[in-house]
Amino acid sequence: MIEFLEAIRDFTETGGQVLLVIGLLIFVMWLLILERALYLLIWHKSLSKDAIAQWKAREDRSSWYAEQVRSKVISSLTIRLNGSIPIIQALVALCPLLGLMGTVTGMIEVFDVMAISGSGNARSMASGVSKATIPTMAGMVGALSGVFASTWLNRKVKTERAHLEEALVKR
Repeated sequence: MIEFLEAIRDFTETGGQVLLVIGLLIFVMWLLILERALYLLIWHKSLSKDAIAQWKAREDRSSWYAEQVRSKVISSLTIRLNGSIPIIQALVALCPLLGLMGTVTGMIEVFDVMAISGSGNARSMASGVSKATIPTMAGMVGALSGVFASTWLNRKVKTERAHLEEALVKR
């Protein structure tokens, strides 16, 4: 366990401070993704069943008022379904931007070393190049994983909304 923590520490030192921010961002993004997945797979089912049962218990399902009640139920459940998906999508978009910021800070370090040493010695520039590439990689990995997860969540929300609209028919 100690070796694992030391490897993580060495990796974050190699990538610079921006890598810590990217790591925190990815952690928060995946917490939100897991919360949405649990909501969709567990908690939404009971809310949906309750809404369908209340709709079927209504005597009037064809009037203008009943249609408004139906629209309200579908809208409120859709808002709950979407929950934190826009925040997840914003965090996904932020990952590569932070990776780019890590690239810029690493390249600034490379240019700083070149200015101090007065030459383009590859060994002296290696630390800056590492700080330029590792955050970029981390940002892209975070963004790709988030894109796949948010796409799945969006598809699941659309499916659940369609099921809800089918279940709340005007008969």
